[in-house]
Amino acid sequence: MTLDTVKHATETPDAEQPWAELGLKKDEYERIREILDRRPTGAELAMYSVMWSEHCSYKSSKVHLKQFGEKAPESDALLVGIGENAGVVDVGQGYAVTFKVESHNHPSYIEPYQGAATGVGGIVRDILAMGARPVAVVDPLRFGAADHPDTKRVLPGVVAGIGGYGNCLGLPNIGGEVVFDPCYQGNPLVNAGCIGVMKHEDIHLAKASGPGNKVILYGARTGGDGIGGVSVLASETFESTGPAKRPAVQVGDPFQEKLLIECTLEIFKENLVAGIQDLGGAGLSCATSELASAGSGGMRVELDTVPLRDATLSPEEILMSESQERMCAIVEPQHVDRFMAICEKWDVIATVIGEVTEGERLEIFWHGEQIVDVPPRTVAHEGPVYQRPYARPDWQDALQADDAARLPRPKSADELRAQVLKVVGSPNQASKAWITDQYDRFVQGNTVLAQPEDAGMVRIDEESNLGVAMATDGNGRYAKLDPYTGAQLALAEAYRNVAASGAKPLAISDCLNFGSPEDPGVMWQFAEATRGLADGCLELGTPVTGGNVSLYNQTGETAIHPTPVVAVLGVIDDVTRRTPIAFAEAGQLLYLLGDTKEEFGGSAWSDVVHGHLGGLPPAVDLDREKLLAEILISASRDGMIDAAHDLSDGGLVQAVVESCLRGGAGARLVVPDGLSAFTFLFSESAGRAVVAVPRSEELRFTDMCGARGLPATRIGVVDGEEVEVQGEFRIPLAELRTAHEEAIPGLLA
Repeated sequence: MTLDTVKHATETPDAEQPWAELGLKKDEYERIREILDRRPTGAELAMYSVMWSEHCSYKSSKVHLKQFGEKAPESDALLVGIGENAGVVDVGQGYAVTFKVESHNHPSYIEPYQGAATGVGGIVRDILAMGARPVAVVDPLRFGAADHPDTKRVLPGVVAGIGGYGNCLGLPNIGGEVVFDPCYQGNPLVNAGCIGVMKHEDIHLAKASGPGNKVILYGARTGGDGIGGVSVLASETFESTGPAKRPAVQVGDPFQEKLLIECTLEIFKENLVAGIQDLGGAGLSCATSELASAGSGGMRVELDTVPLRDATLSPEEILMSESQERMCAIVEPQHVDRFMAICEKWDVIATVIGEVTEGERLEIFWHGEQIVDVPPRTVAHEGPVYQRPYARPDWQDALQADDAARLPRPKSADELRAQVLKVVGSPNQASKAWITDQYDRFVQGNTVLAQPEDAGMVRIDEESNLGVAMATDGNGRYAKLDPYTGAQLALAEAYRNVAASGAKPLAISDCLNFGSPEDPGVMWQFAEATRGLADGCLELGTPVTGGNVSLYNQTGETAIHPTPVVAVLGVIDDVTRRTPIAFAEAGQLLYLLGDTKEEFGGSAWSDVVHGHLGGLPPAVDLDREKLLAEILISASRDGMIDAAHDLSDGGLVQAVVESCLRGGAGARLVVPDGLSAFTFLFSESAGRAVVAVPRSEELRFTDMCGARGLPATRIGVVDGEEVEVQGEFRIPLAELRTAHEEAIPGLLA
């Protein structure tokens, strides 16, 4: 093959180039020529194509994402915000916590096991690159209909990939969600999150400064897997014919990643790096251009020194490969020998591939010939910015007018009982133990809460019992009805879940999953959801620290429901004061906190019983959410409640059943005055929780709620071995357990 060198590119301006095949638009290709004042070399074209992809450049979304900065609330906790590998917050006692959620949707449909496994690996390296030890992972997942044949192909592979990779790393999987909906058929959402812990002084940033400093690539060898990977795969829709791009999916090796983690942490401990970046989406193209762009600007790389698994790879393929378990470090010359010695100790391959230079260009050479000469900012940070047209879809009014209030309600106590069992045993409301039991939730011994609790929680200091909690939530049905409100409901639910565990919400990361940005209706959904999330975070005081946008989640003309997934991170001073969801002790008094209204749009009941989606989602009151959170946190800290469970999908009856089954104790419920039994059980009004209060604490608890103006209604008592709604029905826990726990294994058998 004849190499396209910089000189040759200058001398042959009219040579044909495969810019369209690499995903670039004609105007983008012309812009590259304008930047370089010549046509790009083949290697430069490869770099620009992956770095200017939707997945890496956010070219359709960045005009909306800037709201997260413009509307950012004041926060004493925020240490590192948007723009780095992950956000960092101060959690006290000198500790900092870094966290982030990202997507690996398209690769996971094509090759479920490796797609999901490398999604975990990638997010773990993002956390590691900040200077932190990864301590836990979470996985919000969305699949097609639970009984669809392709779900049986995709889901087991995804779950095995997440469990296999995370378990091998020794990281507990403490949270996430699993949702089934036909809209995700052909476009599953595999979002992965990670939490890492460090001291304030250990924070590292992705920059390459200091002329003469060495650029060291270390970790696995570079292979042909993942060429164009997420950067290209995630920037186009699937055709209705299905997946056909297996070579683009990365292949993971968790044992190599474990060595890389320990090696990197030892390097950090000895303060040997001046800058560091993991190699994820866009591989070396991303690592070199971002490090140079964020630093002094100049870098020279000898690409032929990169260790390869496949000696036949071209320079373009090496630059585009997204092979896993690789990091890039900037190291001062006097530290190189020690850096290499630590890598050798951990059996990690490390190679000096270049150095930081005085100039402002990223220059890459291949066997002595210059193949790249670009301003790095134009590759990494100055890609296209699209003001995509957006418009409220024509069908939105009709969808909202199709109110769930018109749906027939149960006419008898027997029918109400049957519908309770139907909802509790439906795929989205059923126990996900078949899935979560494949994850190690307690490895390392610091897991305090994990699935099916409201939030995952880990202890980060064994002496003080300081801990952090995380919850992820998102409801595509709500967002389809109203994207602005739907995004705020996702935020509110994750915020409420963290507070219900006893932790104080501090900050968020998000994963915004939508269809094609080239559809004005999808872009309207995205714009509204982003606006809703930014407004909600401002009101709740929880800054967005970073996240991910995943677009083109559609097959042909059919897009997924808009699915903004929100991860809220919280801190708890003493994990021994955390609140579980389990009703475990007879005599505990059950209180419903918040107001219950006739709100069934997008509800589990309307979906499961009637197959209906229409109307408006529940209203959002963020002031009420803040008040509810304050009450839950105070009650947890002061020992006023034994259990708490937020109310969301499935309403009160779903929460009560889950808490009863978790603790092995029944409950007797009384319908409050002014509510029908149906509304009491199935309404999905937001800003609510059910708590179990010891009799000795009832007066103190109700006085606190009354003083702060939070409605608190006594609705029953923990007792017996059944769930009874007085005057309506009784269901033994054994019958509920069968319905709740056998649904998923039955569907996936």
